[in-house]
Amino acid sequence: MASQDRLPQLRKDVITGRWVIFSPARAKRPSDFKSKAPATASDPGYDHRRQCPFCSGNEHMCAPQIFRVPPDPSSDWKIRVIENLYPALDRNLKDADFDGDMLRGFGFHDVVIETPDHSVHLSDLSPREVGDVILAYKKRIEQLLTFDSIEYVQVFKNHGAPAGASLSHSHSQIIALPIVPSNVSAQIECLKEHFDRTGKCCLCEVQSNELLIDESAHFVSFVPFAAAFPFEIWIVPRDHSPHFHKLDDDKAADLGGLLKLMLRKISIQLNDPPFNFMIRTSPVHTSGSEMCSTHWYLQILPQLTIVAGFEVATGCHINPVFPEEAAKVLREVHVQI
Repeated sequence: MASQDRLPQLRKDVITGRWVIFSPARAKRPSDFKSKAPATASDPGYDHRRQCPFCSGNEHMCAPQIFRVPPDPSSDWKIRVIENLYPALDRNLKDADFDGDMLRGFGFHDVVIETPDHSVHLSDLSPREVGDVILAYKKRIEQLLTFDSIEYVQVFKNHGAPAGASLSHSHSQIIALPIVPSNVSAQIECLKEHFDRTGKCCLCEVQSNELLIDESAHFVSFVPFAAAFPFEIWIVPRDHSPHFHKLDDDKAADLGGLLKLMLRKISIQLNDPPFNFMIRTSPVHTSGSEMCSTHWYLQILPQLTIVAGFEVATGCHINPVFPEEAAKVLREVHVQI
């Protein structure tokens, strides 16, 4: 059935507990749902060789380096993890003690420069190289977990200015917090409720062929049943795993291949849209009972619609593309990686 012939529908996301409205009357055909402003449009007045702090040769323009890959300073670097020059939190504060309903802004805000080449994007790297970026995330998280005050670590990538990227050079970010964000706590509660009711992890149960896009040895990719955004994608480990940083080298390489494939698919089908991706992992201090119900995943959100007043007021998103149709469109995109 064509999207515009379907009736509106409300679906509840069992992972987050929020409702999503599917309103196909607000969209054209799913296959026509393309970004009007590609994320990688060039600025002819920008000389990245002199102005971009993330380019090779401009390391002096950056905040201090935390580590690089490979570590040998006599060779050229492939990945750099540095402090954010304009951090949201202050790593130099000595504690994060509560004072009533206020907490000192202690925390870490880092940048992962994914390539020294300004013209190369994450989806242009080989699967193994994307896996190396994922391993850099893992290494930095493990370093951050040595600080007792850190409760949650968020890895995210903004691609394109409309998605929040202030620099076009391919990079991602890591923020380590002394608190567990409220939406993370709410998701943990939803997952625990499902487990208490069924005895099963919600994400271990995902089987729908209609929603599946592709799969690898250790991961599956699909459009979630109650996707809040058009062409939203989740990449989920096959094996139950609460914490992202527990993945090994082989699984990181496998994830690198599937992540590259998904990014190439949305780039080809949706005209290189701005997007965000986030690694949804469990808090640092996850209790024993929560270990059975929580399951990390990587979420990709192409930015094809505008979050407006209704969404902000209610937390209920309006998605013009049914997930089954988005998954079918993405399955049919043929990509060589």
